[in-house]
Amino acid sequence: MSKISRNERKTEDIVRDHFKKFLKDIILEEQSSDTPKIKRLLSTASKSGLGHGSPEFIIQYKNYPDLLVIVECKADVTKHESENKNQFKDYAVDGVLLYSSYLSKEYDVISIAVSGQNERELKVSHFLQLKNQNKAIAKFSNKLLSSDDYLQGYLKSPEKFRQDYEKLLSFSKEINDKMHGYKILESDRGLLISCILIALENSAFLKSYKDYPRAEDLAKYLVDTVEMEFKNSDIQENKLRIVKARFEFIKTDTSLSTIDGVLREVITDIYENINSFIRTHKYFDVLGQLYIEFLRYANSDKGLGIVLTPPHITEFMAKLGEVNKNSVVYDSCAGTGGFLVSAMSLMIKDAKDDQEKIKKIKQHQIIGVEYQAHIFALACSNMFIHQDGKTNILNGSCFDKEIINEVKNHKPTVGLLNPPYKSDKKKDTEELDFILSNLECLEQGGKCVAIVPMQSALAQKGKILELKKKLLEQHTLEAVLSMPDELFFNSDVGVVSCIMLFTAGRPHPKGKKTFFGYFKNDGFIKRKDKGRIDAYGKWKSIKDSWIKTYINKESVEGTSINRIVGPEDEWCAEAYMETNYSSLLKEDFEFSIKEFVYFNELFNDQRL
Repeated sequence: MSKISRNERKTEDIVRDHFKKFLKDIILEEQSSDTPKIKRLLSTASKSGLGHGSPEFIIQYKNYPDLLVIVECKADVTKHESENKNQFKDYAVDGVLLYSSYLSKEYDVISIAVSGQNERELKVSHFLQLKNQNKAIAKFSNKLLSSDDYLQGYLKSPEKFRQDYEKLLSFSKEINDKMHGYKILESDRGLLISCILIALENSAFLKSYKDYPRAEDLAKYLVDTVEMEFKNSDIQENKLRIVKARFEFIKTDTSLSTIDGVLREVITDIYENINSFIRTHKYFDVLGQLYIEFLRYANSDKGLGIVLTPPHITEFMAKLGEVNKNSVVYDSCAGTGGFLVSAMSLMIKDAKDDQEKIKKIKQHQIIGVEYQAHIFALACSNMFIHQDGKTNILNGSCFDKEIINEVKNHKPTVGLLNPPYKSDKKKDTEELDFILSNLECLEQGGKCVAIVPMQSALAQKGKILELKKKLLEQHTLEAVLSMPDELFFNSDVGVVSCIMLFTAGRPHPKGKKTFFGYFKNDGFIKRKDKGRIDAYGKWKSIKDSWIKTYINKESVEGTSINRIVGPEDEWCAEAYMETNYSSLLKEDFEFSIKEFVYFNELFNDQRL
């Protein structure tokens, strides 16, 4: 045995001693694995390019079979990583990434490269390569971590979230198609899933639901379990009656209550595909995402103007409203509760594990109003799934005086809303009326952040102009942000929107400049069967840039401008930003001409 290989044993001893402390949770193997799938994947992974290869250590989690941790060791710290990472035999990083490229065909892989012969000089690099991804990404710190730190870092990584979210999108389409095949009404699908998710919180139900062979008995057991869960949470009696009434259809639906196996299959699908997502990614509006998919079929709901805000925008708007642990957040058009879930997430994160404060946030600092009973039941369910917050969800109109007074008693400091979009221009309530109603309930100096159709910002006459006048007479217009044109693509709704941000109770000062942002590119792209997704992980950096630009009121060419405006002006960045024609290319003109020709042909065909 050479001196170098003997020294490498010292490196292996350090790694072995470190991970042996966690054998309660992991399986630690050296040089090879007894798992047939791992053996097969490494059968051609030799560093020399010929035959079998294996890292020094292969670690499997007992409760997370889809994750592997592999470790490659080198004695000499100068042999830690080559410039091009392609000298697999001689360098620790190069070698471990080679093995990761083979194993990631069927596993998520954390790769660890370790070099050095003692703790003082030890050099450590980490990488994460998810299943079927071509690239490994540098992660974690430069020291060896506990098995739980690796697991939590993996589960909560942006890369893992995107992977799980894409699976959720695929599943939402699959479960929707399945329920469509079972002829379960579109308006009932969200309620069914929320009912199942709540029941799965009950350990007795989880253990025993498969023991109910008759569909009728299982349907009754499901609804009764959910009623008991709500009762145990001290929900007010009037709210319990509404929620219970909305779930009663499960007992009478032909497929769910008479065809044995259908309901049991749906419950199992939900448990295997959604429940784990909720437990891993807390305070993400899963129910809202599923309801967006259901809206594709529900023409009646579109007629009511329901356009659910994508989750990344609800969180962005909560950040614009400066939501923190002391905020009292009010959504006057709560829908499924997406804004409230995003706000709760930020508030709890800011509370930093202060359990008393977190309890207060959930019980007293989240307020919502929803008019439609079946959507109200969804909102209550959604807040229950996210561990309370349902206490202050009210069923009724945000224009009702009693509800306004009840909301005011909570002294809300932040308003978040996406009002119903008008389908009947003559009869439906204007979107700006909803903003005024929300602002009326906020404490003076509170922030209201609303997303509305762009036409509300552009109007220069008629009723909308009068509403714009009223807004500026009573409140300050801080910002208007133009959103991506296809933001609501996943809801199958073609609404061009903008975000308006107001300070409540302070008339707009004469001569004050309003910030206008041209925030049209959120980094999302359209993918078949998944809609608009953050496929390349661009959103976080874009979001941070947008928030920085707004906070500092920066005027950035092509992105933002500050301008003095009145009610008669157009409230959008496009009206005031100058186009930099020098940046336009020949391809831009060609694309615009093709787009124009295509539109004309399509429009003429429809007229015929």
